[in-house]
Amino acid sequence: MKKLLNTLFVTTPDAYLFLDGGNVGIRVDQQVLGKVPLLNLEAIVTFGRSGASPALMHECLQDEIALSFLAPTGRLLGRVIGPTNGNVTLRKTQYRISESILQSALIARNFIIGKIYNQRWLLERATRDHQLVIDVEKFKAVSSQFKLVLKQLMTCDDLETLRGIEGNAASQYYSLFDQLILQQKSAFKFHGRNRRPPLDNTNALLSFAYTLLGHDVAAVLETVGLDAYVGFMHRDRPGRLSLALDLMEELRGIYADRFVLRLINKKIVTAKDFEKKENGAVLMNEQARKNFLNEWQQRKQEEIVHPFLGEKIAWGLVPYCQALLLARYLRGDLDDYPPFFWK
Repeated sequence: MKKLLNTLFVTTPDAYLFLDGGNVGIRVDQQVLGKVPLLNLEAIVTFGRSGASPALMHECLQDEIALSFLAPTGRLLGRVIGPTNGNVTLRKTQYRISESILQSALIARNFIIGKIYNQRWLLERATRDHQLVIDVEKFKAVSSQFKLVLKQLMTCDDLETLRGIEGNAASQYYSLFDQLILQQKSAFKFHGRNRRPPLDNTNALLSFAYTLLGHDVAAVLETVGLDAYVGFMHRDRPGRLSLALDLMEELRGIYADRFVLRLINKKIVTAKDFEKKENGAVLMNEQARKNFLNEWQQRKQEEIVHPFLGEKIAWGLVPYCQALLLARYLRGDLDDYPPFFWK
């Protein structure tokens, strides 16, 4: 099992990262704010505009530490990573399968099954735990529809049809999302998903969570030897981490959405943590990002039992396990890719 190391998040806008012996140093206006041993890190994510030194980037490449640069909105600007691990046969198999619409559809189907299964679990959980404050009939109706959709998916092998089913399910799921917000209703009213840029507080949180999850998934795909840019459900597009978007689909609801709802309902974030720009974009302020990232890292340390492997692991290792299972399937070691079914 892969050892769970740490990700260093640098949220100070003007921070410059540099190499200091075996440490990454953080400097603002010639003042050193701190140093962190590289030995303890598997990834560095910075929101700073000043960048990083060539020496640090070289060290990260040698030590296989992914260095990612994000905009204040959480949008990925670029990543510095070393050579792709794994044997060339695995990647050639991935490329060959991605060229086949039928074979791609069979893998994409499992990603979508996992996603809808887990979203249905969230709705069922809500009807059990919050039946006095939600519209139970609507939740049960959508849950029943999802149950039928899951049966329909089992025999569907057309990629466009699969995408249509996934899109309709996402629309129904998000139509109920506002009812899952139990506290701070006025500050976190959810009218639907919007992005690039997010236009309200809730979407700002969701976009940020999806960006972090995408970063984690892309990193583990490279770790197991797969190309994060060549997907099956999401087709090739320059600069798009298509396979990372594929693999994170089944984790969006149970990993990112639940996390965001917890932050809102436990009042870990409040209305004062956001600012609205002239173009309508809503962003978290620096302190809010720090709180978000701290909670995110703590969440990754929580332990669960993986439903397929039957092993106790940290939540932060779930993307790694799924990437490893996908690699094993592509190598022919598994008859099918097993989605992550949360129970």
